Order: sequence, then structure tokens, then C-alpha cells
Amino acid sequence: MAANGEFSFRSSSMKGRNGLPKIHTDKRAEDVESKSEICHDDSATPVKAQTLDELHSLQMKKSAPTTPIQAAQGPFAEEDRHKQQLQSISASLASLTRETGPKVVKGDPARTTAETPRVPAASHVHHFEPTLDISDSGLKFTHILYNLSPAELYEQAIKYEKGSFITASGALATLSGAKTGRSPRDKRVVKDETTEDLWWGKGSPNIEMDEHTFLVNRERAVDYLCSLEKVFVNDQFLNWDPEHRIKVRIVSARAYHSLFMHNMCIRPTPEELESFGTPDFTIYNAGQFPCNRYTHYMTSSTSIDLNLARREMVILGTQYAGEMKKGLFSVMHYLMPKRGVLSLHSGCNMGKDGDSPIRLILTSLIVLCFVGTGKTTLSTDHNRYLIGDDEHCWSENGVSNIEGGCYAKCIDLSREKEPDIWNAIKFGTVLENVVFDEHTREVDYSDKCVTENTRAAYPIEFIPNAKIPCVGPQPKNVILLACDAFGVLPPVSKLTLAQTMYHFISGYTALVAGTEDGIKEPTATFSACFGAAFIMLHPTKYAAMLAEKMQKHGATGWLVNTGWSGGSYGSGSRIKLAYTRKIIDAIHSGELLEANYTKTDVFGFQIPTEVEGVPAEILDPANTWGDKNAHKETLLKLGGLFKKNFEGFLSYKIGTDTKLTEEILAAGPNF
Repeated sequence: MAANGEFSFRSSSMKGRNGLPKIHTDKRAEDVESKSEICHDDSATPVKAQTLDELHSLQMKKSAPTTPIQAAQGPFAEEDRHKQQLQSISASLASLTRETGPKVVKGDPARTTAETPRVPAASHVHHFEPTLDISDSGLKFTHILYNLSPAELYEQAIKYEKGSFITASGALATLSGAKTGRSPRDKRVVKDETTEDLWWGKGSPNIEMDEHTFLVNRERAVDYLCSLEKVFVNDQFLNWDPEHRIKVRIVSARAYHSLFMHNMCIRPTPEELESFGTPDFTIYNAGQFPCNRYTHYMTSSTSIDLNLARREMVILGTQYAGEMKKGLFSVMHYLMPKRGVLSLHSGCNMGKDGDSPIRLILTSLIVLCFVGTGKTTLSTDHNRYLIGDDEHCWSENGVSNIEGGCYAKCIDLSREKEPDIWNAIKFGTVLENVVFDEHTREVDYSDKCVTENTRAAYPIEFIPNAKIPCVGPQPKNVILLACDAFGVLPPVSKLTLAQTMYHFISGYTALVAGTEDGIKEPTATFSACFGAAFIMLHPTKYAAMLAEKMQKHGATGWLVNTGWSGGSYGSGSRIKLAYTRKIIDAIHSGELLEANYTKTDVFGFQIPTEVEGVPAEILDPANTWGDKNAHKETLLKLGGLFKKNFEGFLSYKIGTDTKLTEEILAAGPNF
């Protein structure tokens, strides 16, 4: 700065770009060369972009596989792969009446044409000459948002889907619309030659429809999806066992659904995605669009339809994402047993030392809405590797998780009780139907004003001790979980093989007052194979497979009750979660195999006389009831309910002869 206070410019040996002097803010110009305190220097090379759009395009670089693709090489290889991928997607969206798929192009239609070029149909678009008169839909492109990342799906959801917000933890909160749970009465399966061996009739979850009606609904869904400017397409896998892996394609209209399935299915590597090819099964989720209630077999505006011959599923009239997850589980319940692989509604984990036996936790239909009572909670254990929390296959290779994520209930969730699940709710997780503070975005997990069925869907690797890949050795323990609101089942019972089959087929739990309208006292509920809503074959088929595998691999069966003790619901108290954890720890450590046992009345359970960390008096329910006569009456009542439920299975043979069937019948309640 000169003596008069003005800035001075030094240009002798300190010139900037194009000969312009560099600007200094020193009070003494002569100090500049020694101190080099340069405030501004415009000598950096300018960006090459000529427009703001071009500049923004430099923010993001194109993803590329981390290892070379083992496929055709050469200047046209990438173009051929791109063309084949789009042809496959277009074929999936082909209309049955027009006999052609839509013209498809990758990319977001909201971006400029410079970012998402619309290439000529001949080079990159699956195209047939239409056999009928062309319609407006034949003139448009359908933009395919293909296997987007969570960050990209966040942007789509927040920008275009009302009710989508980022919560304080980073999870995406969203709404599933009018339906906040599954609609089992609206789920249908095409009855044809392929499905003659399915479980049909009384007690079955499979409601029949004909193929014509399925195709009508499929056309309605496909036409809706093709009418949109953009659809989301996920190409993913089911089953971590590579020998029994299934390729699935999910076509949906919402970013929420795409992110949900990104989390719940197994995410392919870039190399696997490049060579994905034709899917083994396809879901068309047009849930925002209702079915036509005047269509044959339709009883509401909602329909979830499975066609096992076509390997397709159509969803109309419900946006609840769980329909996709459980629909695929039903598909696996059909496909896997045909390969000699047992599919199970189960959680699974294994010891960290590599020697501890794996434990396979089966759960009943727990509708009490208490967090910390089911398989997700008990399979998530700091001291053990998590293989999965909900769906598994048991093959000659061991056990394998069907899914790539976890779907945890959130009602009354707390950091103290469920730290692993709490910490998994972060960026990338989908939170369904939760309530949060409008300013802080902190979630109130106790608020059930939208629904009690609040859920979190997150990738399994969000659990710190998840075992990746999600496979394990042959199980040594099979644990059946029941929540007995009558308060007469022991906290733990060691089962014979026949008893294991009996209680596996029964699938008992109990509803309590307040869970459904009109329920004033505990009500027994039986869900065959602990997942009747999802099984496709008769329960005895799965039971015979379970018996065979347990015998072959020397697995022990256990019944663990997480329900009431000292009386029924309303008079007794809930068995503490800490006690249940101690019991399960004693099972997989081998402690209970060496314990002393006594036999109970009616059910004939073998119950241990002591378990470390568990009060001995609660191990036998008869000791905890003050009114012994009331205990006896309640025990006989529950035994009668078991017998009545099992009458539906008496005419089915289990195994290769009648011997096992007779043993299983004898393993039930005995008066």
C-alpha cells in the first residue's frame, strides 16, 4: 500500500496469467517478495466447460467396474452389452396385446438432452414393428433408472415423492400410502399344470386365479408402467449360496420401492450386473394403480398375483413394499424344495470362534408388536456372526440367507434395547411410516399414529457382525420360537425329533387383548411352519425335509417361549428378554445338552432344572402360578386347541412311510 493508503501493484517479476499483475494486500509493497502473502491468484487453468450444465456434468464421473469385465472385448463390446441390457428390459415390459416392448433409454428425463442423449431406436432400443395400429405410447421413450445407488434414489424420492424426508440419522423416511401392511386376502396364485402340487383348499394361503385374469392384471400393470416418463429397474439376486442363486428383476414406479429392494435383495457387483442377462423372475410393481374390481377373481382394488409358470409377479393397488419381499419369499418356498433345498422363515447366526454350532431360529407369527421378542432381535447378537434375520435356505452346502438385508420392526425401538438395529438406521436405510419432529427430524419410535407396523429396511452389512457372504455350516440347533400369552409353556424345552415336527407344523403363537378388535383374552393362533402366509406346498412337505436334515446332521430341536409366566396375559408377567438371551446362549454353548431334565404334564416337554442366569422357579410354569387349578385348566385348554388345529393334518403322510407320521401324532398333547 502506498503512503497515501492506496494499494500498489507489483508487476515486475510477479505477473499472473495473460500478463496481469497479481494483487497483494501488503501495506508495504517491498515486503511482498519476502513474505509472498498473495491473497488472490488467477493463474489456475480455467475449466473447460462452456455452460453451467457442462460444469455440473463434471461433478459426477461415470462408474466403472473395479476389475476387467470377462466378456467380449473390442471397440463395440460395451455398446453391445448396453444394447442387450436395454433389449432385456424392454422385453420385460413388452405388452401382450401389442407384442412389443417400449422404446427405452437409460437416464433421468429431468436431465438435459446433453446429459441423457436419446439415441436412435435402431442402435440401442429394443424395437419390433407393431402388429396393431400404433398408439401414442409407441411414440415415446420410457426412461429406465437402472440399479441406481442409494444417493441417487434419495434424490429421486425427495424431489418427486410426497412424504419422503431425510431424518436426523440420515435414513430416508417415506410413506407406503393407504396400506401399511400386507394384504394376504388379496394375494393370488395362478392354478395350472405347474401348480397342481401346491397346497390348495382349507387352511392354505394360496388363493387361486386363472391365467387369463393374471394376464389381464399384468397388462394393466405394464401399460401403467410404460405410460410413465420413467421407471425404476433393479436387477438383483436371491440366496447367497451361488449354487442355488436366483436372478430377479423388479420394475417399479417409486424410488422408495427401488431403494427398499436394493436393500433387501443381494446387490450384484458391477461385473455380475454386466453379465446379468435374462432374469429368472420378474416383479411388476404398479402399486399406485388399482386393479379393476370388475375383473374375475378380484374382490378389492388390491391384487398381488403370482404366476409360477411365467415366473412373474404383478402388484396393483398397494404401495406397501413388504409385498415384494414376501412375494419373493413365496417364490423361493416353491422353487427351492424342488431342488431338495429347505426354505425356512427364520433368523440365523453362528459363533465367532468358527467352532460354535450354528443356531437356526424359527419364529411364529408374532403379532404382539413388542420389540425384542422375535427372531430379528434374538438372531442379532454382539457375540455371534449374523447370517440373516428372516429368510434362509438349508441345503447340502449348509445354510444361506435368501436376502441381502434386514427388515426390522421399529415400534418402541430404543438404543439401549436394540443397539445394533438402532445404529443400522442411517443413510441408505428406508424407514416406513414413522413419525418424526418436523424441525429436528428426530424419529419418535413410540408414535404409532400412522401404524404400529413401522419398519426399517437396511443392508445386512449395516450390522457390524454380519457374516459376508451370508452362508454358514450345517445347523446343530433348531429353535422354534413361540409367544405364549396363556402362560403355560416353559421358557425352554428340549424336543424330540417328533416333537420338533409337531410344533413346526403347528406354528403356535397367541394374540392378546388389544391387538385385534373384539379380542378380550388370549387367543391361540397357528401358522404352519411358522410362516403359513408364505409357504406354497403342504406343511408336511417342509416338515419331512426338516426331519431329514435334522437327522442327517444331528441337529437338536428346542422350543423357546418368549411370552408370559406366572399367569396368562393380564395376570402374569412377560418373560424378560435377558432371560431368553441367557437360555439361547446356553443352547448354542452346549450347556443345555448336559443339563438335568424333568418332564411336564400334557405336552410332555423335557425342561431343564437350571439354566445359568435364569431364575430356576420360572423354568417350570406350574411353579409360577399361584392358582394351581387355574394353571391346570389353562394347560388343558391350550392342549385341546393344539389337538383341534392338528386335525387338519391327520390325513397327510409325512416322509416315505407312516412311521414318522404316527410318531409325530403321538408327540402332541397327551391328556
